[in-house]
Amino acid sequence: MGLIEKRQIASQLSPPLDGLLVAQLVDEYVSLEQRYIQRDWGPAELDGGQFCEVLARLLHQADSGTTNRSKDFGECIRYLENDQVPHAVSPRHDALHIGHVLRIVYKFRSQRGSVHISPNYTPNQMDSRLISENVRWCMLETLRVFSRSPRDEVAKAIRELLQFDVPCVGVFEDQVLVQRTDLSAKEELLVLLHFAGEAGFSRTELGRHAKLPAPTVTKSIQALCASDCRQAIGLPSSRYRLTDLGAKHVREHLAHKLVL
Repeated sequence: MGLIEKRQIASQLSPPLDGLLVAQLVDEYVSLEQRYIQRDWGPAELDGGQFCEVLARLLHQADSGTTNRSKDFGECIRYLENDQVPHAVSPRHDALHIGHVLRIVYKFRSQRGSVHISPNYTPNQMDSRLISENVRWCMLETLRVFSRSPRDEVAKAIRELLQFDVPCVGVFEDQVLVQRTDLSAKEELLVLLHFAGEAGFSRTELGRHAKLPAPTVTKSIQALCASDCRQAIGLPSSRYRLTDLGAKHVREHLAHKLVL
């Protein structure tokens, strides 16, 4: 995951939440995002159910003060909804809202037949999108409610999670590589800047990561930053990042090129 590392997301939640469950939650979330972008509808739906199970256990831990890494999904949600037991999450409706959405996702995927092999059901984009968007909301809401990090760090994490992942970009030790060979020079730089997120890349880093001649990198960056394009911007820190126009262009015109 390029825009924000898994460990960065996990560090926003643990502590106070259980570290092992948080790691599982982030793995399931990233897997769902990647498979959805790759148009792999079936695994996206299955990952949605596993995400729900893990997050339900985390909510139960936060609300009851008891950690149970294998507690049944239904038991966890019923605890949140039980008016006769003490609740630690305040305001209580924060946990209840997440729980209600998890119930919808968990029950929907089961009743659609995506859990077991069914002759009457074929995974499709619309069902997977419903699950993906609800899971994404639950992930962002969990960050908002439970993170103890400074608000600007949480806001940054949420903004980056809302962007697309970039499966076509691989990281091999310290080398970043765009693994598609059908991109123009400007498209390759846009993909790299999208991958870099809010941190951006320096000109040196762009030259190292883009498999392009140095003059081509310079000319392409200048074109992306030019007044008639404005899809990238050079910052006072000598780094480059996408503008909102650049992010919009990637989202609307290059989404199909972000996959392998």
